[in-house]
Amino acid sequence: MTDASKTNTAKTPGALDGVFVLDLSRILAGPTATQLLGDLGATVIKVENPKTGGDDTRGWGPNYAKGSDGQPTDLSAYFMAANRNKQSISVDISTPEGQDTVRQLAARADIVIENYKPDGLVKYGLDHATLLKAHPGLVYCSVSGFGQTGPNRDQPGYDLMAQGYGGIMSLTGDPEGAPTKVGVGIADVMCGMYATIGILAALRHRDATGVGQHIDLALVDAQMAWLINEGCNFLTSGQVPERRGNAHPNIVPYDTFQASDGHLLIAVGNDSQFARFCDVIGAPDLGRDARFVTNMGRIEHREVLIPALRKVLATMTKAEILSKLHSVKVPCGPIHDIAEALNSDQAQARGTVVKAARDDLADGHVRLLANPLKFSATPVRYDRAPPRFGQDTEAVLAMLTPSTGQDRKS
Repeated sequence: MTDASKTNTAKTPGALDGVFVLDLSRILAGPTATQLLGDLGATVIKVENPKTGGDDTRGWGPNYAKGSDGQPTDLSAYFMAANRNKQSISVDISTPEGQDTVRQLAARADIVIENYKPDGLVKYGLDHATLLKAHPGLVYCSVSGFGQTGPNRDQPGYDLMAQGYGGIMSLTGDPEGAPTKVGVGIADVMCGMYATIGILAALRHRDATGVGQHIDLALVDAQMAWLINEGCNFLTSGQVPERRGNAHPNIVPYDTFQASDGHLLIAVGNDSQFARFCDVIGAPDLGRDARFVTNMGRIEHREVLIPALRKVLATMTKAEILSKLHSVKVPCGPIHDIAEALNSDQAQARGTVVKAARDDLADGHVRLLANPLKFSATPVRYDRAPPRFGQDTEAVLAMLTPSTGQDRKS
């Protein structure tokens, strides 16, 4: 585990140092994007609603960091997953005073990101049209369930509904079972990543031309975009892809297999790998069978091939199979639970878990999943542990002038 405090030195500025982000988002998609920007060095001010106790996910337990008194805090594990490297301020945007505060922050901001319902900020004068008119160089990103247009624009969007509407659930789960969502909020997370990419592209355009813009991003649009090969399979053939569990529609064998002592993964990517695979597991006849020598043939005859492979592999241990396949460079691997994954020697070598100090907690720190980016010149920084609700309100508001603030956009 990496100690985040040891990664933060004045000699390693972030790639986005000097970029100011006003974060009006909550839950997961928007906060994922702003956390990524904060990891890259941007200053992120997270506006939280005092009427609700802040971001909804502060109350999404049951796991919470414990305070020095041993009691649960408002730092839920869910909240901490997407809110490091941010400052939290308590602002009620339904009041004139709160709206003025947000406008002053927007005048200083390079980026605004929000995930209110379409037109939900118009009544407060904080919508993209109003703020872009006042600050033409602003990059303003709106994240919603279905986007700013279309017949479903006013429907709320949660990750579960996006996975259902966007098609991924129809591909996930046992072929004989119910459609199944991905085990984490992947529609939200991927939407946050698309938001980050879009924001950085718009920021580059702004820096080159002085012109900002509005980014309209929908959870459902993003989810449909990462249907990837299965989406293109349908567009090419007109046939609706079916649920295959862990199997692959375009590669065989590529699946979970049962050994004598548990399950493992085998992913044979080409014909030469298949021949080596069959030889090393003691089934050379399968490797030479004319039905199976090409991937196209293996796909056509998968209902014959896969049971035959399962019969052979079931007589061997996981360790035996993995050793044999590694020896001939056939892709394979274990199926870890989260503890095994995060405690693996690979994860430790790569710094997959970081420790961020918080003196007000019983342990004096929180443990977080690291950003996977490895930069040679501008490394990811972990300057701030996830904030308590409103902890930075006084400090942030103190930097604002009584009326207009410093306008960086006009």
